[in-house]
Amino acid sequence: MKKIKHFLESEKGKDILVVIIVILVGLGSFELGRLSKGNEPQGIKIEYPDQKQTNGIIQSSNDISSVSMTSTNLTSNSTGKSFFASSRGSKYYTISCSAGKTIKQENRVWFTTGEEAEQAGYTLSSSCR
Repeated sequence: MKKIKHFLESEKGKDILVVIIVILVGLGSFELGRLSKGNEPQGIKIEYPDQKQTNGIIQSSNDISSVSMTSTNLTSNSTGKSFFASSRGSKYYTISCSAGKTIKQENRVWFTTGEEAEQAGYTLSSSCR
């Protein structure tokens, strides 16, 4: 015990002890991160008292329209239009173009053809060519 106590009181012993502590803290943090990654989050569900949900469609009792919560609603328009642009921008995009995915649904202006979008003053995004 005297040898260990004498070694830990020396400068070299203190340096080795600090290194060991740093390694143990790093390993502990890594393992905690892996443990927290095990359970995938389910997301946040917002419910309003005047809404009912059936088959992924939310219907409000005081609103005539319904909002579909499927992924097809995020990538296409229900009217069959295949071009869209931002109401605040000057470029238009095809539905399959990944460059327009950052545009919010409420800010999108829909067009049936590219010519219709160009007549409205938009130009095709260089990312979609």
